[in-house]
Amino acid sequence: MPVPIPNLYPSFNTVRLSHACLNVANLAASKKFYTDILGMQISDETDTHIYLRAMEERGHHSVILQKSDQPGTVEVMGFKTYDEADLDRAEAHLSAKGRPTEWIERPYQGRTLLTSDNIGVPLEFYHRMDRLPSLHQQFALYRGVKPLRIDHFNCFSPDVDASVAFYNDIGFRVTEYTEDEESGKLWAAWMHRKGGVHDMAFTNGTGPRMHHIAFWVPTPLNIIDLLDLMATTGYVSNIERGPGRHGISNAFFLYILDPDGHRIEIYCSDYQTVDPDHEPIKWGLTDPQRQTLWGAAAPRSWFEHGTNFVGIKARESGLQASPIIAP
Repeated sequence: MPVPIPNLYPSFNTVRLSHACLNVANLAASKKFYTDILGMQISDETDTHIYLRAMEERGHHSVILQKSDQPGTVEVMGFKTYDEADLDRAEAHLSAKGRPTEWIERPYQGRTLLTSDNIGVPLEFYHRMDRLPSLHQQFALYRGVKPLRIDHFNCFSPDVDASVAFYNDIGFRVTEYTEDEESGKLWAAWMHRKGGVHDMAFTNGTGPRMHHIAFWVPTPLNIIDLLDLMATTGYVSNIERGPGRHGISNAFFLYILDPDGHRIEIYCSDYQTVDPDHEPIKWGLTDPQRQTLWGAAAPRSWFEHGTNFVGIKARESGLQASPIIAP
């Protein structure tokens, strides 16, 4: 199917991705990984939850670590709307599309709408989150990979065309995509709201499952420093893929796994996509520079491992096309 024409005037206005709640087995182990290794800052913590933010973020949190008897799963993905009225417009739009909607209470957030997308990814929309003092010039606090901000989510979808249509309808715009030439179907797509390459991306596969959550860092050297740190602090086996440069997005990247198997991408060097007439870039599925500009193929785990959403049963994709996979 062709990439849909962008909907520049959606029913409600989403500003950007905001946060994710990740279920973990051991809060102490996860706290060590996210603070000492990644370098995120603690906004608050209880016996069951740790709230974290990156160095440029003024909102209370972009990651919630939740102690759970279902570790290695994802509770919800969050998005910020432009204003309070957008929340009511979102409820009307999503209800009309047959999606479940519920107003819920979340710590440190204002009115929050819980829903799910067309394949079952649990989503929440809010406008107001507690604001905290700026940290970005408190250089004594920088450690680990020095994350500046959350950048994007990527999810496995059993029907990428349908996922793209759903998010296009609510104003997300495609920046790059991979098409299977034989079937004409989308194998992957990158979609944004905030003017980068993506806030949400979809990869063909058994889903819905979270593929990864990504954080922006200042330079590729931060990624090299992280690799040295992980290799000498007992986390070498948590390094999955990279470093490298994607053909798609031009980003310099590294993929790692947290103690519960949630995949984290460390990310920098993509490009601006603010113009409403920005044209999406098409990639062939077997182009060796699609995955990595330097031609290195991704490992099989990168196409198969993902983390489930709580209470949502994943289903296999009907599209069996395959990219190049490293032996």
